[in-house]
Amino acid sequence: MALVPDFATALAALDRTYTGVTALVTGLSRHDLLARTRCHGWVVADVLYHLLCDAQRALVALATPVPGPPDRDFVTYWSGFDEPEEPIAGTWWTKRSTAAFRDGTGVVRIWAETAPAVVRAAGRADPPGYLGTQGHVLPVPDLLVTLVTEAVIHHLDMTVDLPSAAGPDAASMTLAASTLDGLLAGGPSPHWSSEEYLLKGSGRVPLTDADRAALGAEAARFPLLG
Repeated sequence: MALVPDFATALAALDRTYTGVTALVTGLSRHDLLARTRCHGWVVADVLYHLLCDAQRALVALATPVPGPPDRDFVTYWSGFDEPEEPIAGTWWTKRSTAAFRDGTGVVRIWAETAPAVVRAAGRADPPGYLGTQGHVLPVPDLLVTLVTEAVIHHLDMTVDLPSAAGPDAASMTLAASTLDGLLAGGPSPHWSSEEYLLKGSGRVPLTDADRAALGAEAARFPLLG
């Protein structure tokens, strides 16, 4: 099992990750916000709206600490949910919600206001405390790492058709990759860069024959998270 970093490390990674997403999207034109992504059916503005919902959920969690003990950590959080019965319905919900804005810049504006608020709220959280989200209880640092992992992967999703755009913070990608190490649960550690690990571990990029040979039986468990 991968070890969760201390609170200060997780908080710093969240700050860098959310700042990186903000820097990416605030530099995009309305045309760029319609660029395709690695998320089937979503353009950049749709992925950003999805991340905005995640940030808003985080604000609620950070404002409502709960008693322990936790029932999830930053690794088991990702395996703690049933598969959605209608994933396409969720995809359409996000697209329709994003379409309620005049254009993608409206989503950018709210994200740019919300993301730093999440980081500030996280900085005021009780490091040894617990937070509830989506029906589960996590230690504070673990919840922050889940936010980093989600945002780093979606940052990569948004840049697939924007070759000149900057990618996520390297240290934050390494931290997010530790989630995949935990999900492998003692399996062979792939010799990939953090970016390649995240893209293959989340099913964005398929495994090669060489990957499957190196992973052995563990290859059948990919993608490790969606």
